Amino acid sequence: MVDWSKRHEYIVRKRGVTADHAEEALADPAAIVFDPDYNSDSGESVRTIGESPSCGDVLTVITVEHEGAVYGVNAWRSNPRDRNYYKHGGRNEGNAR
Repeated sequence: MVDWSKRHEYIVRKRGVTADHAEEALADPAAIVFDPDYNSDSGESVRTIGESPSCGDVLTVITVEHEGAVYGVNAWRSNPRDRNYYKHGGRNEGNAR
């Protein structure tokens, strides 16, 4: 389980996404995982793109591992690029931008 205690209020306020929505996206069997996140400067974060049925949308969820614990950093409704990766099963020459 992901620890959302440090960022949950911010994510709900700014993105309208709850920890429960993000957990559903992380648990989606069809989720696409980029480890490391293709947009990470540090290379330490993981990007998961998955569907949240209760949110009714595909979400992008950013997590990091630190000292054995996984923390939720951010979550939002996926942009067109991430939706495309989700729809086509990941990043490849046919759908990468």
